[in-house]
Amino acid sequence: MMNFRTRQSGVISLYVLIFSSVSIIILSGFILWADANIKAVFRDYDQAQAFMIAESGIEYYRWHLAHAKQDYKDGTESSGPYTHEFRDKDGDLIGSYSLNIIPPDTGSTVVTLESTGAITANADVSKIIEAKLAIPSFARYAVVINDFVRFGEGTDIYGPIHSNLGVRVDGVAHNLVTSAVDEYNDPDHSGKDEFGVHTHASPIDPTPPATVPVRTDVFMAGREFAVAPVDFVGITQDLATMQSSAESAGFYRDSSEESGYHVVLKTNDTFDLYKVNKTLKAPNGCIEVLGQHDWDTWSIETETLLGNYPLPSNNILFFSDNVWVDGQIETARVSIGAGIFPENSAHYAHITVNNNLLYTNYDGQDILSLIAQGNVGTGLKSADILRIDGALFAQNGRVGRYYYRPASGNQSRCGAEAYRDTITLFGMIASGERYGFAYTDGTGYEYRIIIYDAHLLYGPPPAFPLTADYYTPIFWNEKK
Repeated sequence: MMNFRTRQSGVISLYVLIFSSVSIIILSGFILWADANIKAVFRDYDQAQAFMIAESGIEYYRWHLAHAKQDYKDGTESSGPYTHEFRDKDGDLIGSYSLNIIPPDTGSTVVTLESTGAITANADVSKIIEAKLAIPSFARYAVVINDFVRFGEGTDIYGPIHSNLGVRVDGVAHNLVTSAVDEYNDPDHSGKDEFGVHTHASPIDPTPPATVPVRTDVFMAGREFAVAPVDFVGITQDLATMQSSAESAGFYRDSSEESGYHVVLKTNDTFDLYKVNKTLKAPNGCIEVLGQHDWDTWSIETETLLGNYPLPSNNILFFSDNVWVDGQIETARVSIGAGIFPENSAHYAHITVNNNLLYTNYDGQDILSLIAQGNVGTGLKSADILRIDGALFAQNGRVGRYYYRPASGNQSRCGAEAYRDTITLFGMIASGERYGFAYTDGTGYEYRIIIYDAHLLYGPPPAFPLTADYYTPIFWNEKK
């Protein structure tokens, strides 16, 4: 009996020992699991704090640039990185952020920021955020018009289009088309008001208040109206500032006292400059019939070479006279302006392109703008196949071609040059008045190809108008 009880006590002790061991193992595992989870919670909290601090660094410098747009050294003379303490609402130090600032490349508005957030409580935890901030230029669109506009049959537009007064597209728009009005009276068509963006390509759009049809054959990316208008106000001041920049660190010429100047751009960062002595006289019977202001052949008859000049340090050329431009650039960023001040609508300066104006590179290395107080256009004797690379900006006038009367019977009127084949525009168009390189009687350019250069948006030419005074985020990435 005694032996049985002893054996039973030993078995119970063994059970207790096994149960206790298992319990200790389970409890230890639970403690380790709980500790790991607690550490993970604290680590996540620390990482969230570091992330918040890194974001604060980006927001701080965005605020700084709003007050000092050209300061890429955080108000110092050092090259960075720039470290700032980060305190909570009670003023207690909880961490810091360190900023690495990469200024814009020449001609660009894109600033790159890298912000590293760290916390005082855990030196092993940090977060890195990279962001790019930029000021958009006026080149948000392939074509932007402060007037009615019509793109006729034979026109292909690759890029966004906007009009402040109404758009009619009878060609093909490969990107979004917008208008600042819901409906308007199309000046090229009698009858009821039509949609702010509409087409007469068969079948013709119905008129309001009918449902707007889906026309992907014309508006391949859709159409929207009414949207906010594009502000053309203030461009006069931009042009005057451009003249001042040319006078101080660029290339400037006052009136030629004759017809104007002819600039031929070269791929070696120079340009030939001619004085235009005389423009071609229009043929008999070739006269202005549409009431177009400053109508002329805008084609050169005689000119005198003034010299070959290097592109100036700020790449801005400005002329207080009419200008003809052609040639080619290579790895250059150039702006050419024409304006006469004080401003007088009877004496606006115009820019004319009659022969190819070309880039060598189409990856953003080559950027050109032509900014005219009046018109940017082509003359009677412009090339039959013509390509113009660059941003074309007609401040008060129009981007386009004057109307040259076609032949009638045995009378040549404006001659064979009234009819042109193809014009290709690579860049963007901004026009104060109605754009147009063709007319309904077949004169002008039969085929018009407009291709938007997206590099212009955040990498505009020198002195090109911007659409805002502040930087906006265009890229954000958590690097760590």
